[in-house]
Amino acid sequence: MKRTLKIAALLFATLLMLAAAAAAWYIYTKQPQRTGSLTLTQLTAPVSVRYDERGVPHIRAENEADLYRALGYVHAQDRLFQMEMVRRLAQGELAEVLGPKLADVDRLFRTLGIRARAQTYVASMDKTSPAARALDAYLDGVNQYQATHPAPMEFDLLGIPKRPFTAQDTVAVSGYLAYSFAAAFRTEPVLTHVRDKLGAAYLKVFDLDWHPEGVVTPGTTAAMNSQDWGKLDQLAQLSHEALEMAGLPQFEGSNAWALSGSRTASGKPLLAGDPHIGYSAPSVWYEAHLSAPGFELYGHHQALNPMALLGHNQQFGWSLTMFQNDDIDLIAEKANPDNPNQVWYHGQWVDLQSREETILVKGAAPITLTLRRSPHGPIITDAFKDSLGKTPVAMWWAFLETENPILDAFYELNRADTPEKARGAASKIHAPGLNVVWANAAGNIGWWAAARLPIRPDNVNPSFMLDGSTADADKTGFYRFSDNPQEENPARGYIVSANHQPRPNSGVPVPGYYNLFDRAQRLDERLRDPSIKWDVKTSQSVQLDPQNGYGLRVLKSLLPVLNTVVPDPLEHALLESLFAWDGSHTVNSITPTVFNQFLYELARSAMADEMGAVQFKNLLGTRALDFALPRLAEDATSPWWDNRNTPAVESRADTVKAAWRATMDHLQLTLGKEPAGWGWGKAHTLTHGHPLAAQKPLDRLFNIGPFAAPGGRETPNNLSGAIGPAPWAVSYGPSTRRLIDFADAGKALGINPVGQSGVLFDTHYQDQAQTFIAGGYVAQHLSAADVTANTRSTMTLTPAANSPR
Repeated sequence: MKRTLKIAALLFATLLMLAAAAAAWYIYTKQPQRTGSLTLTQLTAPVSVRYDERGVPHIRAENEADLYRALGYVHAQDRLFQMEMVRRLAQGELAEVLGPKLADVDRLFRTLGIRARAQTYVASMDKTSPAARALDAYLDGVNQYQATHPAPMEFDLLGIPKRPFTAQDTVAVSGYLAYSFAAAFRTEPVLTHVRDKLGAAYLKVFDLDWHPEGVVTPGTTAAMNSQDWGKLDQLAQLSHEALEMAGLPQFEGSNAWALSGSRTASGKPLLAGDPHIGYSAPSVWYEAHLSAPGFELYGHHQALNPMALLGHNQQFGWSLTMFQNDDIDLIAEKANPDNPNQVWYHGQWVDLQSREETILVKGAAPITLTLRRSPHGPIITDAFKDSLGKTPVAMWWAFLETENPILDAFYELNRADTPEKARGAASKIHAPGLNVVWANAAGNIGWWAAARLPIRPDNVNPSFMLDGSTADADKTGFYRFSDNPQEENPARGYIVSANHQPRPNSGVPVPGYYNLFDRAQRLDERLRDPSIKWDVKTSQSVQLDPQNGYGLRVLKSLLPVLNTVVPDPLEHALLESLFAWDGSHTVNSITPTVFNQFLYELARSAMADEMGAVQFKNLLGTRALDFALPRLAEDATSPWWDNRNTPAVESRADTVKAAWRATMDHLQLTLGKEPAGWGWGKAHTLTHGHPLAAQKPLDRLFNIGPFAAPGGRETPNNLSGAIGPAPWAVSYGPSTRRLIDFADAGKALGINPVGQSGVLFDTHYQDQAQTFIAGGYVAQHLSAADVTANTRSTMTLTPAANSPR
């Protein structure tokens, strides 16, 4: 018996060892190769790829085609699954690999028209342009990697088939980026709901001009009924949740500034930038140092794009923020009661265009969509499988209605060493709207708000849904780029861009869904200090600043009220901390926890009864609420204070008291009875979520975090999310922090929120995550000497025997 047991134990141990060996071999075959020699077809000469201590490739080629082909190859081996997921999201193909739960996301993206626009865009591209040739070489590198290597682990888990990447994928991804800015889907239905269902007195706190001309109003032929509103509620919710469901990052804000040499310790311009994007694993940016005769750039690239969206070299550099201009209008069409496929346009009934598309669904039958388009744009309410309501809503979107040579724009921006070249490149960015903040070693700084701004009829307020039965919903053209907001070498010696409302010198209107001005004011307050000569060290303190004045603005009118309605001594001590608070969000502080919970409870107590559950949830995801709450706090007579669900008429004091009580109850329930345990870092955490994290227990394997997170909503260190109840999961923030002093741009600093690689178990999958959350920076090697000193491995890509010479 003992002998039998020993044999069984030995066999079991052997099987375990074999299984472990097989697992180890499986993982090994998925890892990136960063040493040795590999062959690529179409190369004309060997390409050197030197990897530094963070896994950043420093690529040296003899010509641009070889350079971009090599970039595609190394980008794919680190980020192939990210490339696959982002193209599927943009083209509405997620359900094919993730199943029916993503079918509504696919419906939305098909309805937006991104896929169709990408097809027509690629068909009309000049294939001989430098940007098109660069894209062709890059995609060939991506496809050569995919064709010659095992699929990533995620492909195996989801059963994703390999298929080549195309230019249509790249263009569609640019449409996804444009959509991710689109606050209109969340905001316009909400504000129209407030105006039409509640009235002008309720709209007052949003500080919007009351312009009824051209907008949908009760009693008009295109007025919305309850079923129509139900459909728009769905649209707002789905547009807000789509990217979260897909596990892919969304653009949210950004900081950037440029200082002239008169304001710096070195006497040369200094550039800083930290675009605010949704957090994910892997991170959105892929760093690569590219070098070929006549061209060098240290760039930050996005999936499937060979052109860097952020970059620098010894001569110049730039960063981006989101312009936040309103380039989407939602338009309620007047449908023909005798023919639902006709709408009233310019005094007559016109036919809707239509096309059919098929969504493949894993484990379910395919879905056939009939997608319609009016003269104003796609009928976005067709996104829903159940045809509710009678009013079709169209979407006019600059991404669909402009030439938008964005690949050419960034190809030129990657080489823009003078203000004239940078300005010319920025003029070719039509959608999404971007602020280009630029500097060069010759001493120039500049900022250009890049977008094609539509000319809308006078007195039309695009914050509301428009009435398609009138010409007021039309666009009569676009303003000149020279009329856009912009500055070059201002006398004050610095430029700040932080998603705030710009003031163009031309007087051209720039409606939009801009962020709070508090972050921009805080940056301006710091940078205008004449006693400081700025360098990369002092600039770090600005990027990492966890303070702003928003909380103080909200509390200014409410603290005296709270002082009279909070009797409990322990709670009064918390209230005293709010009186003394400077607006800082540091991890050990209790005060920001109390404030942010109170902010949510204030909004809920005042507004949820009027808005209803669905529209209140949508309101929480808008920037309009950020602007409304300080005005609401100041206005003791606002009708929002009354709770419609009670027979009494509540005052501001009544509602503020209820909000405070709810704040205390919620924090005690979620964080513990003792306020000593309510530290901001306990309640406010960052987890970098992988697209597979929704499948338990894969979240434990692929996710990175959680980490206690400093900063907060609209502080310069903008680690944040939507207004909501504790605990708070940070959803977006600095996607990198870059600091470049052009006295020696080779000593630039930066950081990746997690790591270069998207390959699980790779050394560089999360090797920067702790440094990032702690506010650390790492070197971005640019000079030949620094690259050589920090090279950890070298890979050589050589031409295949049949490659052209």
